Amino acid sequence: MSFRDESEEQKKPFLHTGSWYRMGSRQSSIMGSSAQIIRDGSISVLFCVLIVALGPIQFGFTCGYSSPTQAEIVKDLQLSVSEFSVFGSLSNVGAMIGAIASGQISEYIGRKGSLMIAAIPNIIGWLAISFAKDVSFLYMGRLLEGFGVGIISYTVPVYIAEISPQNMRGSLGSVNQLAVTTGIMLAYLLGLFVNWRILAVLGILPCTILIPGLFFIPESPRWLAKMGMTEEFEASLQVLRGFDTDISIEVNEIKRSVASTSKRTTIRFSDLKRKRYWFPLTIGIGLLVLQQLSGINGVFFYSSNIFESAGLSSSNVATLGLGVIQVLATGITTWLVDKAGRKLLLIISSTGMTLSLLLVAIAFYLEDLVSEDSSIFGILSLVGLVALVISFSLGVGAIPWLIMSEILPVNIKGLAGSIATLANWLTSWAITMTANLLLTWSSGGTFTIYTLVSAFTVVFVSLWVPETKGRTLEEIQSSFR
Repeated sequence: MSFRDESEEQKKPFLHTGSWYRMGSRQSSIMGSSAQIIRDGSISVLFCVLIVALGPIQFGFTCGYSSPTQAEIVKDLQLSVSEFSVFGSLSNVGAMIGAIASGQISEYIGRKGSLMIAAIPNIIGWLAISFAKDVSFLYMGRLLEGFGVGIISYTVPVYIAEISPQNMRGSLGSVNQLAVTTGIMLAYLLGLFVNWRILAVLGILPCTILIPGLFFIPESPRWLAKMGMTEEFEASLQVLRGFDTDISIEVNEIKRSVASTSKRTTIRFSDLKRKRYWFPLTIGIGLLVLQQLSGINGVFFYSSNIFESAGLSSSNVATLGLGVIQVLATGITTWLVDKAGRKLLLIISSTGMTLSLLLVAIAFYLEDLVSEDSSIFGILSLVGLVALVISFSLGVGAIPWLIMSEILPVNIKGLAGSIATLANWLTSWAITMTANLLLTWSSGGTFTIYTLVSAFTVVFVSLWVPETKGRTLEEIQSSFR
């Protein structure tokens, strides 16, 4: 039944949206006055993206929280350095658990339901940290936060990709990473003014706004189509594209894409041996693993040491400056990605990272060779680090998540997305845990390893990553057959 053909008086409950739709004659009511907000399709999609972007802001806040609070937490709770290191790393452990569950949760209860589930442990985790009297509450809170972040890191890019029109999908998809960097910057900024307990309470805000916000946005139309909810699927798509838009062509494309998929279809690991599945999965995993193998998280974790070697008196302020630079560079990516294309930006980004890491490596080698102290080597390291953050933010930071959400076929997206997200978090944990040991062994050698990985990323992208700009999700996924 067409969305436009239903009678004026007919009402249908819109499953998983918490809203009611009145069908016919281009009229709809979404929680009362919300219909006026989403009358235009682009405004509707933007509104949805801004709501779900609260999840990545929470993600970034969790990542940035430990940096400005380390000294206070260690002092107040009398922790050892190793105990605080465990506290910091537990978010990665929780995220790995969340990543394993994210795909299946998202498939069974929808993208919105997944975000609702992710928000709850985040809120509980922040409360546990804010009231912590010993390490047990700190550890429990950090683990819960990580679990929620693991679900968010998969679900938000997928939801944005599935609701966005093809000409806006790149820019809107990049909002995910922009929100993450904004969350990191906010943690750095607020950490300069409030103590660690208050900062933990402030960490609750994104998810407490996200939960009610989810009731005002529609579920992913592609998920609804996959689950066989035809009327709800068409209603959701009509809301997202605007009530004056003819959606019949897009409806038919999506229906053809999911025609062979039943909501009861069980996808097994053995099915991933087929090229239409293993090739996009390999690309998705490859990009997300290489993103972390570049050492970016290790660099961020030890950036204060590099700032101090450059002679900067306030490493916290300098770290905040680095966060601001990252937000600005990611904002540029959001603007460029639908104009320049994903592949070109990835090549430029990974090339810039290679040169930046090489500069830092050379600075450390020269520092070891020259016996006398010189601030010039610290300045070179600082320049290389800033260039690294800018280069990372221009592509490698945001685009792997975007491409992963675009290329995975809808019927394996839950399983394959969980695998790719788990690979990313596992690699992130490994880099964070080994960076300190590697830097102790040889700073120049460490950055040389990261340089080689970034150079390989240039080759990987050039040879295997497809350009997805200007193509529908159905066109992208059918190209792998």
